[in-house]
Amino acid sequence: MTVLTIEELAAALQPGQAVAGLDLGTKTIGLAMSDLGRRLASPRPVIKRVKFTKDAEVLLAFAQKEKVFAFIIGLPVNMDGSSGPRVQATRAFVRAMAEKTDIPFIFWDERLSTVAAERALLEMDVSRAKRAERIDSAAASFILQGALDRLLSLTASES
Repeated sequence: MTVLTIEELAAALQPGQAVAGLDLGTKTIGLAMSDLGRRLASPRPVIKRVKFTKDAEVLLAFAQKEKVFAFIIGLPVNMDGSSGPRVQATRAFVRAMAEKTDIPFIFWDERLSTVAAERALLEMDVSRAKRAERIDSAAASFILQGALDRLLSLTASES
């Protein structure tokens, strides 16, 4: 498994290859999938975290089922751009995944993704209980959509 930049991913992707978005939390992993045209991110059910080995198995089963080419994983950078313990935990998760898969990971700045997801769910009048259930996958969708928009602009500038 490799860690790629978004530019390296844009160069490696072939038409019809989908990418997944991940919002790594302490209790859940939010999931989102792109369509095959890589224009739209859609939330998927969260993975309830148990321990790394089990989490990795569930994530890789999802990747196989959905034919994931790459994972866009949110990097929870502090608002001032510094790295805190959550950034270290995310990087450690990706390093541990390197031993289990060849699927590349791309770090994506996720600042305000949870805030944006919460706002969107509030605007849709989703109840508090349902918001708590859906927030991580909604955040994963925001992370993935940002990366998809960047991929689109990179491929448009090549043509």
